[in-house]
Amino acid sequence: MTNPLKSYIDKNVNIEITGKTFFIGKVVDVGLDIIVLNDGEKYLYIPLVHLHNINEETSEELTISDQESPLDDADTISYRKTLQQAKGKFVEIFVTGNKSIHGYITSVLNDYFVFYSPIYKTLFISLHHLKWLTPYNHNLTPYTLSNEELPVNPSNIPLARTFEEQLKKMEGKLVVFDLGDHFNKSGLLKGISNNIIELVQANGKTIHWKSYHVKTIHLP
Repeated sequence: MTNPLKSYIDKNVNIEITGKTFFIGKVVDVGLDIIVLNDGEKYLYIPLVHLHNINEETSEELTISDQESPLDDADTISYRKTLQQAKGKFVEIFVTGNKSIHGYITSVLNDYFVFYSPIYKTLFISLHHLKWLTPYNHNLTPYTLSNEELPVNPSNIPLARTFEEQLKKMEGKLVVFDLGDHFNKSGLLKGISNNIIELVQANGKTIHWKSYHVKTIHLP
């Protein structure tokens, strides 16, 4: 069966995604699990799991340039292929809170990917929670830092295949969840079992988190 969203290709649309976020732009491509939008300034790669609704934009004249995408799009695109093609390129991603993150994808695993940010350093990000990704052109670097100032191998933490297994490797360490956007999201990762995380806060209080609802994790 043909994906009905393909009927929007080359049309100007309104899109709503998770978090009551709205975009207007031209649909460039549609894959099984991702849609690509050009908003006139940048390309947005949006996993369809976060698409709430889409409709054709007919009331507003949009000027959409035909600039080439910084990614080498394959004949058939997918969420995972997009992440793999974006590895090592300067990208902007949005996962949680009200701020995007700038940096580089360094590894793509089963259900999470590793991201290096000059601000947050190494982040482990669940594939379920990436709202959108924007690749920048090849001449830009984060915050105009030189390549010498950006580590090629920013993390020496061994990588596990799954997000939960990666969390287990971090047991006994101080961690920050979801960029620290809530006071209950940082502390000592005491343990994880059956997708339930035990986190001990500074005052000794223990709080439990369902691992599925943890979007990002990094070491302070």
